[in-house]
Amino acid sequence: MHLSEITHPNQLHGLSIRQLQQIARQIRDKHLQTVAASGGHLGPGLGVVELTLALYQTLDLDQDKVIWDVGHQAYPHKLITGRYSQFHTLRQKDGVAGYLKRCESPFDHFGAGHASTSISAALGMALARDLKGEKFKVVAVIGDGALTGGMALEAINHAGHLPKTNLLVVLNDNEMSISPNVGAISRHLNKMRLSPPVQFLSDNLEEQVKQIPFVGDSLETELERFKEGMKRLAVPKVGAVFEELGFTYMGPVDGHNLEELITTFKQAHKIGGPVLVHVATVKGKGYAIAEQDQVGYHAQSPFNLTTGKAIPSSKPKPPGYSKVFAHALVKLAENNPKIVGITAAMATGTGLDKLQAKLPQQYIDVGIAEQHAVTLAAGLACEGMRPVVAIYSTFLQRGYDQIVHDVCIQNLPVFFCMDRAGIVGADGPTHQGMYDIAYLRCLPNMVLMAPKDEAELQRMVVTGVDYTNGPIAMRYPRGNGYGVPLMEEGWEPVEIGKGETLRHGDDVLLLGFGSMVYPAMQVAEILSEHGIQATVVNARFAKPLDTELILPLAQRIGRVVTLEEGCLMGGFGSAVAEALLDADVVIPVKRFGVPDVLVDHASPDESKAELGLTSPQIAQEVLKAFFNKTLSSVS
Repeated sequence: MHLSEITHPNQLHGLSIRQLQQIARQIRDKHLQTVAASGGHLGPGLGVVELTLALYQTLDLDQDKVIWDVGHQAYPHKLITGRYSQFHTLRQKDGVAGYLKRCESPFDHFGAGHASTSISAALGMALARDLKGEKFKVVAVIGDGALTGGMALEAINHAGHLPKTNLLVVLNDNEMSISPNVGAISRHLNKMRLSPPVQFLSDNLEEQVKQIPFVGDSLETELERFKEGMKRLAVPKVGAVFEELGFTYMGPVDGHNLEELITTFKQAHKIGGPVLVHVATVKGKGYAIAEQDQVGYHAQSPFNLTTGKAIPSSKPKPPGYSKVFAHALVKLAENNPKIVGITAAMATGTGLDKLQAKLPQQYIDVGIAEQHAVTLAAGLACEGMRPVVAIYSTFLQRGYDQIVHDVCIQNLPVFFCMDRAGIVGADGPTHQGMYDIAYLRCLPNMVLMAPKDEAELQRMVVTGVDYTNGPIAMRYPRGNGYGVPLMEEGWEPVEIGKGETLRHGDDVLLLGFGSMVYPAMQVAEILSEHGIQATVVNARFAKPLDTELILPLAQRIGRVVTLEEGCLMGGFGSAVAEALLDADVVIPVKRFGVPDVLVDHASPDESKAELGLTSPQIAQEVLKAFFNKTLSSVS
């Protein structure tokens, strides 16, 4: 049987190990060819090919349900659930999504783009099954990286309290999330797979004690005696932690041995109550380059399959915002030991890997634990440190309660740096950074700013580090800057709450925020070709808004347009409209941003065109709304 013939996972039933191995090779080939051509997540899916095939051969997918955590490791799942013929459209507009989507396939039982949700969702389905008196199996597949998230631990704690609820959790243990995992659970799993009994505990204790000033060296003899005593202890039962939490533990199992996997899964299905099967896999399995660089090949832009090298652009690109942010932060941290960079398992994505390499003592990775990251930063701020929390806009949503209660209410000087703010493209609705303006500007004590370009980002990094009156946040987009000259030294902070006028005109006021400032300038150019002269303001701050600059201009000009790359409801445009209303300035206001819709996967340019956010489209709407004119063509 060829992979292209499989349209339903139940077609795997009865296939021999040899036939499954052939299909596994075909899955890897299709996976690699597709991601090499269009980009996407590479390592996660390659590591779970055999796990997927073995699990699905032991289930009836007409009724049983499999919940994949995050979903980017579910490419093999997509290839055997009717999406082979369309897989070449992966992450493209109107094509196959990069994550699971309930509306895309009846086999996608739960959609997720954020980690650590699968056990909670699966347990909910299992409880619903029992309440309705139905009979089907529920399986959650979760990685050891996702297991560092507090939500997964909460779900395990709850499931273990329900000994009569049948639930299978498959732990895909490849020792990685996107970057190498951190935390006690990760160390425990490594101990089970690789280490002599209790070696990790004694080594960890030794390292911690050595860090104690004036004490560590004097205890070296005692530490050696302790370590020898630990080695003489009986080997603890593997999986004891999970069994203490109420699970029946099985494993570790070789995640690339189909026969062993099938046998184990069949046995697991016969056991009542919550069961955990621990599967040891290799991220990037079957593609040597990805196996050797598991961080770099977690996800890739289009690349040469033979060399593994990214396909170069036709022309050099300006540096990305993440790179400029990292460079600025490292430079400041070199001269300020109080600066501490914090990431939630996204060191490379946020650029904090540069801080880790240069100043490891001023770098903290908390794992997939955004809530903890925020409150940890609050604790650091209490003691006079300058915590810089670098988290994608979409992921910071997970720590919202902590932002409110632990940072804003206590008015602590934590600097939030939100990468991937705005439209991010192929990852789809779960990753769009749409909501941070709305969810932060409503909070007392919070300051919210956004740079118009990469040079202004440098200044705002200084602004955020210098600001000690309370919390402050900076949002910036995914991708490259505009190629403006970067400052090498002498960075001056931006004055809090102050915008700047970039262009003068008497007919319409264009207020741009962050990534929409340059488009505002382009709109002004188009309008000028039609005899309309615009004033363009780089607002810089959504909170506090520069009303001293904006209100007099709005009153004099009488027409206001706001531009932002975020949700319109509660966003920057709303802030401007509220300020005008509060000041009894009653004039026409037209807001441009993302309406009350989910932005699906597509390129950023495609999404902006669909949302009416290109400069010609905005100019057309401004001419129509305020001047009863139209452009001859809009693109």
